[in-house]
Amino acid sequence: MFNFDELFDRKNTSSLKWDQFKERLKLQYNVEDASDILPMWVADMDFAIPQVVSDAIKERLDHPIFGYSYVSDECKNAIIGWFDRRHNWQIEPHTLMFHQGVVPALGTILETFTEPGDKICISTPVYPAFFSIPNAQKREVVECDLVLADDTMKFDFTELEEKFKSGVKVYVLCSPHNPGGVVWTREDLEQLVQLCIQYDVLLVSDEIHADIVFDGYKHIPTLTVKDADKAKIITCIAPTKTFNIAGVHAAIMVVPDKELRAKLNADKLAHGRDDLNVLAAAGVQAAYEKGDDWVDSMIAYVSNNLDYVVEELNKLDGIQATKPQSTYLIWIDYRETGLSESDMMHRLLEKGRLAIEPGTKYSEAGRGFLRMNVACPLEIVKDGVERFKTALL
Repeated sequence: MFNFDELFDRKNTSSLKWDQFKERLKLQYNVEDASDILPMWVADMDFAIPQVVSDAIKERLDHPIFGYSYVSDECKNAIIGWFDRRHNWQIEPHTLMFHQGVVPALGTILETFTEPGDKICISTPVYPAFFSIPNAQKREVVECDLVLADDTMKFDFTELEEKFKSGVKVYVLCSPHNPGGVVWTREDLEQLVQLCIQYDVLLVSDEIHADIVFDGYKHIPTLTVKDADKAKIITCIAPTKTFNIAGVHAAIMVVPDKELRAKLNADKLAHGRDDLNVLAAAGVQAAYEKGDDWVDSMIAYVSNNLDYVVEELNKLDGIQATKPQSTYLIWIDYRETGLSESDMMHRLLEKGRLAIEPGTKYSEAGRGFLRMNVACPLEIVKDGVERFKTALL
């Protein structure tokens, strides 16, 4: 029904992944000519978005007036329906707050509930915005490294509690985890919630990757675990990763606590921030109403891509690749090669002509690792694997 093998030329479309990365490579790695480098770095897909989404946006475009708009009840019900049937999470309509993205939402939350100098705790390695935003806001970032065990990442709750004791105001959770692809268990989340209650820490749960979870695992929304109603929790969700519509700029904050909502609404008024634009709302509603079949097919396709990459990369000396539990991102361990990060990146870019992410982008805890995006046609995936092999020859 859906053709994920179809190739699209994304060059000259103002694509961050395919166009802007050339300047990035020139600045960071002195790569003068990146025209033949294959980008498998930033987390968007090289698949066409669901037809139901593009059709909805086109239909709205057919109306010749684009005046002021609001997020309709139909759009809100589509969001609520999706998380009910896909995640068994019953969201109340009045708890939905809209933003232009999960990253901007995080910035708003930290600005609203903390002051310069306040401590923001994160579990590293983790998505770079988790430390770049608080750093830019002059907050103190407190890193608590995840523990590598049994081919996955785990919380060190003893160490995390010590961090909380130091006066942490906010803990930012990545669930499922990026870059590790870990789906946190209910027990993990319950223990985390208890710590946040005990130390009066605001828990911000970024669940943007929640919909892309593979067989044998199940995403647990943080707000559904035991005693979540007793904690201060804001969950950020979005259709952008799920349906490959990052350029639409749409995210949702789920905020059950009325005092937290009131403060966020006050911030919204203070900054003149609006809700979703008219085209974003049309796309979001269609995605959540009609996108199930596309997502299920995409997950199956990406799962096969991951299986292929893991099998091939594990044939290489010093490389260990494990299939993630979630996301279309592989966290590759190259520590046994003995190569430094600069040497590895030089090999990948100059010999392999392949652009993937260095682990230290996700904090020092990521040193010795790489992040590779395989949400693309299998033909591109195979090309990327061959380039990776060439880099290590």
